[in-house]
Amino acid sequence: MERIEDAGIYKLSEELAIIQTLDFFTPIVDDPYIFGQIAAANALSDVYAKGGKPLTAMNIVCFPVKTMDISILNKILAGGLDKLHEANVTLVGGHSVEDAELKYGLSITGIIHPSKVILKSTPRAEDRLILTKPLGTGIISTAIKSNKASEVAIDSIVRTMTTLNRKASELMQEIGVNACTDITGFGFLGHAAEMIEGTEVGMVVDSAKIPYFPEAKYFAEMGVIPGGLHRNRDYRKNMVDIDNSVPKYLQDILFDPQTSGGLLISVPIDKATVLLKKMHEAGIDEAAIVGEVTVEPRGRIIVK
Repeated sequence: MERIEDAGIYKLSEELAIIQTLDFFTPIVDDPYIFGQIAAANALSDVYAKGGKPLTAMNIVCFPVKTMDISILNKILAGGLDKLHEANVTLVGGHSVEDAELKYGLSITGIIHPSKVILKSTPRAEDRLILTKPLGTGIISTAIKSNKASEVAIDSIVRTMTTLNRKASELMQEIGVNACTDITGFGFLGHAAEMIEGTEVGMVVDSAKIPYFPEAKYFAEMGVIPGGLHRNRDYRKNMVDIDNSVPKYLQDILFDPQTSGGLLISVPIDKATVLLKKMHEAGIDEAAIVGEVTVEPRGRIIVK
């Protein structure tokens, strides 16, 4: 499939395609075991967004062996492995290099039937948009680096970032949806823009329905925001119209780069309420209908 997607998809036969993706990054929390869990959940997310089943994984490690104790790496790898076990994914290898800055992530291979691939670029007019996790992990991670985040704030984002998108993926496959992407480094509006770029539809986002961490509001109002947020805004500002009534902190949250964020799902209007109910029953408590796909304005997002 020759199009820009969240993962590479290669058709092997009429019955089978493979999904391939990789992701790695520097630590965003202090606990190495939790960092490993987050990195694994994040890497798996692209396969879940396509509606696929992840099967195998390979570790990617950059480690400053001369300045950092090897026990730290052992804890990171243990966290990643435990999260893979939770996802029923087999670790089959990996590669490491010595680097001045610690980085960890994984390459994931999954499978899917070619006719069941869920693309991100195929939302349809009148679809409803469901977001499955709250926003604000980038802002709170920035606060962590400057020792400003409370334990409550840290625990909140850790719980979310270590949660697999597997159940949300299974439910959307069961119900039937038109498009899906996962919310990561480009932020909510950046990834939403990818869904409609070059298509015949646009989006209207109801900012009052957006789930976000309360602490993200506090830090955004303080000006504690990551540099990536500014880059996301600058890159997509020509596609997004934000009403003056939307608070500045919420505008920031909508562009905030996420790690291991939720799925943004475009689902037919007659299935949206059913899917949301099933998600809530499955414990995906913060999932919400946050907007709709529209005919006009084509190729643009209106945030009201």
